[in-house]
Amino acid sequence: MIKLRDICRNFQVGDETVHALDQVTLDIAAGDYISVMGPSGSGKSTLLNMLGLLDMPNSGSYLFENKELTKLSEEKRARFRREKIGFIFQSFHLVPRLTAAGNLELPLMLTGMLPAKRRVLVQEALASVGLEDRAHHLPKQLSGGQQQRVAIARAMIMKPPLLLADEPTGNLDTHSGDEIIKTLEVLNQTGITLIVVTHDLELGQRAGRTIQMVDGKVVHDES
Repeated sequence: MIKLRDICRNFQVGDETVHALDQVTLDIAAGDYISVMGPSGSGKSTLLNMLGLLDMPNSGSYLFENKELTKLSEEKRARFRREKIGFIFQSFHLVPRLTAAGNLELPLMLTGMLPAKRRVLVQEALASVGLEDRAHHLPKQLSGGQQQRVAIARAMIMKPPLLLADEPTGNLDTHSGDEIIKTLEVLNQTGITLIVVTHDLELGQRAGRTIQMVDGKVVHDES
C-alpha cells in the first residue's frame, strides 16, 4: 500500500540543521496496525505528518497505492488527503461552534455532496461510534472520550483506507482511552490501515507491528 524510500526531512534551527527524518525507508501493507514509538524529538510526528501529506520531504520517494505523491501539486495533495487519509489528534480539533453532526458534515460539504446524502452519512458515522444520541450536542457538552469518538467518526466519514492517530489517548483518562483504542482496533479489523504514534508502551504493544524511532531514524521494526 505504502512505500517510503530514503525519506529525509530537515529543518534549520539557527545555525544547526535538524534531521527530523533521516533516510527513512518503510513498507506498509494494507490492513497493517502499526505503533510508532520513541523519545520526544525522535521524528514520530514528523513521520505521521509526512504520511498524511501535511508535510513534504526534502528528498526521497513516497508511493501510495503505486502513486508517487512527492510530485503532486498542493491542490492535488489536498484532494488525495481528503479522499484517502483520516486524521485523529490528541486535542480532538473539533469546531467549537458546530454540533457533533456539524463537525462530521463539514468535510462532506467541502466535496460538494448534496445535503440529503450528507445527513445519511453523518447519521451512519455517529451510530458507528455509539453517539447517535449526541448529534446535536456541542463539543463543550461532550466528555473527552465522546469528543474523540466524534473526531474518529469525522476522520472515517469519507471511508479512507489509511487512518493516522497522533497520541489519540493523550488527553483522556484510562477508561476513555481504552474505549478509544478499542474503537480504532475495530476499524482496523475491517481492513483500515491504522498507524498510531504513542508514548504509551502498553498501547504500543497492542499493535501488530511496532516501529521505534531515534533521531529521525527507524532503529527497530518488529511484527
